[in-house]
Amino acid sequence: MGYSQTLQYLIDNEQDACWGLTVNGVGFQHIDSGEIYPPKNHPQEYSFLTDRGRRLNEYQFIYITAGRGVFRSEHCDQTEIKEGDMFLLFPHEWHSYQPDPETGWNEYWIGFRGQNIDGRISNGFFSPREPIFHVGLHDELVQVFRNAITIAKEQHVGFQQMLAGTANMVQGYAYAFNRHNKFADREIIDQMRKAKVIMMERLADDITPIMVAEEINMGYSRFRQVFRKFTGYAPLQYIQEIRLTKGKQLLANTNLSLADIAYQVGYESVDYFSTTFRKKNGITPTAYRKSVRR
Repeated sequence: MGYSQTLQYLIDNEQDACWGLTVNGVGFQHIDSGEIYPPKNHPQEYSFLTDRGRRLNEYQFIYITAGRGVFRSEHCDQTEIKEGDMFLLFPHEWHSYQPDPETGWNEYWIGFRGQNIDGRISNGFFSPREPIFHVGLHDELVQVFRNAITIAKEQHVGFQQMLAGTANMVQGYAYAFNRHNKFADREIIDQMRKAKVIMMERLADDITPIMVAEEINMGYSRFRQVFRKFTGYAPLQYIQEIRLTKGKQLLANTNLSLADIAYQVGYESVDYFSTTFRKKNGITPTAYRKSVRR
C-alpha cells in the first residue's frame, strides 16, 4: 500500500443516514513485532488499553492479512486470530484485541452503522456470539478495503454512499467466504455444486431430491442436511425456487403459452403451476406477464 498506517475518520449527515448505512471510519495499520498496540494517534473514542478493552457506538469489521493475535468480547472467549481472519465488533459490546508481540499484524478496518446492518443482525446473518469469520486471504477483499480508503481520502460528492457500498461488500464477503470455508471437504463442495447443476439442467424431467442424492452418491438424509447448510434451502424448496424463477423469466421474455412454460419448468399441469406461482408471488402467471410487459 506504500504506507504503514492510514486512518480516515468521517462525519455524516441526516441525508446520509437515510441511505441506510453510513461509514464512520476506514483504515489500514501495519504493526511491527514488539510495537505498542494500539498506536497512540487514534481519537479518544477509539483508543483503548488492551487489558481494559472498550465499547464503541458502531460496528467495525477488522481483517487481518498478516501476523496473528487474540480477540475476546462479552459473548466470545479469548480466541486466536490468524491471517485471513476477520472479526466484527458490535455497538456497545465490550471487546479487546491485539496482535501477538512476536509477529505484529496487518489490519484493515471499516466502521459503520445504520438500519441496513441492524436489519441483518435482526435477521440472524451476524451475531455477537459468532464474531469471528475465517474468510482466508483474498486479493479482491483487500482491494475493497483499499478502494474504501481512497474514497475516504478524496471525499468527493456522494462519498458516503460510495463507502456504504464498500461496507456492504465487506459484509457480503465476510458472510459468504466464512460459510464457504466451513465446507473443508472439497469433495462435498463439488457434490453440492453438481447437485445444483443437476437441478437446474433437468427441471423439465420432474427431478426429485432423492434422484439428485443418488446421482451424487450421497445418502438422502445426509444430502438434505448438507444441502441446506450449503444453500440455505432444503433440496425440494430449492427445486421449487428455481422452477418458479425460471418460470418468471419465460413469462417475461418469451411468448410461450402457460402450458409450455409449465412443462419446461417441470410442472405436470398448468393449474398446478399457476396455483404454486400465485401462492409464492401473490399474482397469477398471466397477471405477472402483463405487469412486466407494460
